Amino acid sequence: MKPVIKLETRHVLIDKLRESLQSVLPIISTVALMCFLCVPVSSPLMLAFLIGAAMIVVGMALFSMGSEASLTSIGSHISSNLTRSRKLWLIVGVSFALGVFVTVSEPDLQVLAESVPHINNLVLILTVGLGVGFFLALSMLRMIFGIKLRYLLLACYGIVFLLAAFAPKEQLAVAFDSGGVTTGPMTVPFILAFGAGVSYIRSDKRAESDSFGLVALCSIGPVLSVLILSFFYRDTAGAAESAAQADWSTTTLLGWHYLRSIPVYMWDMTLSLSPILISFIVFQFVSLKLDLNACVRILMGLIVTFAGLVLFLTGVNVGFSMLGRELGGVIASSPYQYLLIPLSALLGWFVISAEPAVYTLQKQIEEVSGGAIGAKSVKLSLSIAIAFANALAMLRALTGIPILWFILPGYALALLLSFAVPDIYTAIAFDSGGVASGPLTAAFVLQLMIGACEAAGGNMLSDAFGAVALVAMMPLITVQTTGLIARLRKRSAAKEEAFVDDEIIELMEGS
Repeated sequence: MKPVIKLETRHVLIDKLRESLQSVLPIISTVALMCFLCVPVSSPLMLAFLIGAAMIVVGMALFSMGSEASLTSIGSHISSNLTRSRKLWLIVGVSFALGVFVTVSEPDLQVLAESVPHINNLVLILTVGLGVGFFLALSMLRMIFGIKLRYLLLACYGIVFLLAAFAPKEQLAVAFDSGGVTTGPMTVPFILAFGAGVSYIRSDKRAESDSFGLVALCSIGPVLSVLILSFFYRDTAGAAESAAQADWSTTTLLGWHYLRSIPVYMWDMTLSLSPILISFIVFQFVSLKLDLNACVRILMGLIVTFAGLVLFLTGVNVGFSMLGRELGGVIASSPYQYLLIPLSALLGWFVISAEPAVYTLQKQIEEVSGGAIGAKSVKLSLSIAIAFANALAMLRALTGIPILWFILPGYALALLLSFAVPDIYTAIAFDSGGVASGPLTAAFVLQLMIGACEAAGGNMLSDAFGAVALVAMMPLITVQTTGLIARLRKRSAAKEEAFVDDEIIELMEGS
């Protein structure tokens, strides 16, 4: 048996590496061609980017393979066990605690916190964690009692925009960005599995659509909590350190920079996975009682997930982020600065394919819908959304257009569409908005915007930040539009079928 298992594992890893390379290669090719033909950058910086790209490819492959066996399995087992207990206080309490633990260690959030100069890192991370914990507990209650998602979204976003009207403008973009970065590669597999576990227990006709929407609600929590924080907290100390200040003048310095970064991300990922591991161990001894093979499979999956995330985040934060900031600054300082808008759109089209959490969402959409909603249609709508969102974000970075001019009508349109499409499309759309804004968006696209904004003389806090928020918003519109088109086609096909049946009846009566 062991050789067979090893052979299967090898085949799975090769398949994952192939998928990962196909996803990341367009980004690598686009950026490399720009650097070789148009935008001059130093050789060590380009080498750092290529090393980072290789680490991202391997890291994505290991993450996607490990998360299926570990994070998804743990989340599904715990949520199913909680639902069977029928103890409302236990469901709410555990959901809140897990939401806080997982979010506090989310790597995307740590990247954003290090980039925000006017809020203490720990204060921002804890505020966001409490917001996610509260809304994860609320999401579980919604699923148990079958509350319509659109009504909760309307109420919550109504409160969000009411607070946004009075909040300091420097806090608005950061607040909306925090809602996007919290649903990254650590939290999404876990949160989606929570929904799937409750769905399997309920097994009613609305369970399928209700199994989605957890990411949607959990994305609101950070926005709301950071907006509330803005009315009470003032801290201007600790400017964000620019990655561009690192000395990479030689290959030796470059190598040491990577070697120094790997232990840092190993420690971060240890913190990220520890709450999930501890929760699993507690539930295993108290109520799960899984057999030894299942436990070993989950633990091995966690180890593979750990290795994949360390490689992925090291490649993104060391290789990609610095080059993104440099590219944005160089092009924005040239006479062709507005070429950054179509370039950002092109990068957005490719970046979405390389986000680890998107793969998890696509897989669950196909499983829950029984193949009725294909991963390809979801991916296409996401690619269009992120391309358009990046173009708008770069336009803001260069011109300083207020974030609310885009966010307010965008969310209003998304909420209106929720009344015209099936519930499952609304839930998938709002979940897609959360998962689309992952590590590459936070560490590469946002840095590209910051570099361009600084070179153009704009306000980094109000103009560059907000890119993640727009990336999180646009899928709400495009995915629901896909659902609306599918609904209209279904109605048209039904009418044509009814028309044909009527003609057949008339012919039979006439004969």
